[in-house]
Amino acid sequence: MTDLAPPKRILVIKLRHHGDILLCTPVARVLKMRYPHAQIDFLVYRETIPIVSRNTDIDRVWGLDRGLKGAAKLCHLLSLYRRMAGRRYDWVIHLSDQWNGALLARLLARQEAVGFDYPKRRGNRWASLFSRLAPLAPSNTIHTVEQNLLALETLGITAAPADKRCVMAIDQRDRDTVGRQLEALGVTGPYILIHPASRWFFKCWEDDRFASVIQSLADDGHTIIMTAAPVREELALVDAILRRVRSPRVHSLAGQLSLTELAAAIEGAGLFIGVDSVPMHMAAALDRDIVALFGPSKINEWHPWMARHALIHAADYGPLIDPDAVDTSTTERYLRAIPVEPVLDAARGFLAGERP
Repeated sequence: MTDLAPPKRILVIKLRHHGDILLCTPVARVLKMRYPHAQIDFLVYRETIPIVSRNTDIDRVWGLDRGLKGAAKLCHLLSLYRRMAGRRYDWVIHLSDQWNGALLARLLARQEAVGFDYPKRRGNRWASLFSRLAPLAPSNTIHTVEQNLLALETLGITAAPADKRCVMAIDQRDRDTVGRQLEALGVTGPYILIHPASRWFFKCWEDDRFASVIQSLADDGHTIIMTAAPVREELALVDAILRRVRSPRVHSLAGQLSLTELAAAIEGAGLFIGVDSVPMHMAAALDRDIVALFGPSKINEWHPWMARHALIHAADYGPLIDPDAVDTSTTERYLRAIPVEPVLDAARGFLAGERP
């Protein structure tokens, strides 16, 4: 594999959710360190563009609109293909399992098209669309970052440990905006950021228990900033928690921050407390101390990456449904077995400067 010509342009395709995009940024970092003069582009779903829009390892970010249907979708894909073809990619690395990404890899790659050897894709034309297939590790055995990097190993590229950190780049304008919002709330000193929601509610904890943690930390003298995405369900969850809290030290920016502004708020926090969600992965990328509450997620694949953290797993406190058996549309919360005490103890430990 050492006889591969150095690529001039590389396209990385990752058509997943926000957290998935963040967890493949080490791929761009490793490629940039190996080929500093190469241009590295990403193709992601349009709504996830902010995750990588300020990443200096990435030259251009293409956005796929997955909300389109029928003829509009076809026209969008053709237009996107024509524009991407003009970049003349030497390598295309497809990090997920969609057929449209595989077809683009086949059509756009001038030298190497790399995908993963998904068992569900065997026995059809999947393998014929790639020049190389990288292995999939057994379920829940390695972190998602390490799995993504296996795609590079099939090209003979190994990652140095320092290059495996995720990158969440922030613009100074985002920091300034968040600073003004915090100042308007009267917050000028250290704070804890708590993001209790996830786009999937089965990953959420009980409102009264989050409220108990928040009340206790506020009574200890800490300032709390609550955040959530600007969607009805998450805002309602934060409101339900705040109705159970009585303290002037607790403030809410729920629904008031863009994704990159949320990153700036997390960057400024002394501690992040939250569930398995993209803000948790952002906190890890920003090297914050983290108290992470997990339910039926594959913790070896999704735990906070390369950051100090205390992982509170519901399975340690009671029976828990298998992650592969979860109906992601359910409104049931599977973290209910987690008591208040370990979460509060972990938070106080970090705040006292103790290592988990």
